[in-house]
Amino acid sequence: MHDKAALIIVDVQNDFCPGGTLPVPDGDRVIEPVNRAIKIFVAAGLPILASRDWHPRVTKHFREFGGVWPAHCIQGTEGAAFHPSLRLPEGTLLLTKGINPELDGYSAFEGVASDGRMMAELLRELEVRELVICGLATEYCVLCTTLEALRNGFKVTVLTDAVAGVDIIAGASACAVEDIKSAGAQVASVEELRTLFGLK
Repeated sequence: MHDKAALIIVDVQNDFCPGGTLPVPDGDRVIEPVNRAIKIFVAAGLPILASRDWHPRVTKHFREFGGVWPAHCIQGTEGAAFHPSLRLPEGTLLLTKGINPELDGYSAFEGVASDGRMMAELLRELEVRELVICGLATEYCVLCTTLEALRNGFKVTVLTDAVAGVDIIAGASACAVEDIKSAGAQVASVEELRTLFGLK
């Protein structure tokens, strides 16, 4: 990687993992590879950003108010917390999304930092040109984040062993990976990422 890169960890929250209200099948399997990616970025001294769904109790995103999803990641609940096995390092930039009750908030680019800055602004201030994306769920928040990153002019790599899909429609997450590649992003495993950084 020749440009300055940042790791974007998308929505690795309790409600999207087994036992949550909107579980990705085996969603917690992404945590170990995500943690390995975190170690690579920490060792390289590169920025790490983590997005989270943080929905109000009443939102058009939820089925009972006209949306398609069961209630999940409600502000301040245990379901909205990051999975306890996720090892976010000190200095991780937190992006909160899904706070507008009128919007779905799939893309991490809709996330807001604690000081009100949006993700694109943060990345430009950090002089980041390349994003490495992982997390949940492949065909929704990961896909939308990837496509918006490309629209914003970033190079993108999606870590295919560190994402997982809901697959409400059979094969949807596999199709999303093809869409990601067709849109111009590259895909890699965490171990390949290590090679790209030239780390042992």
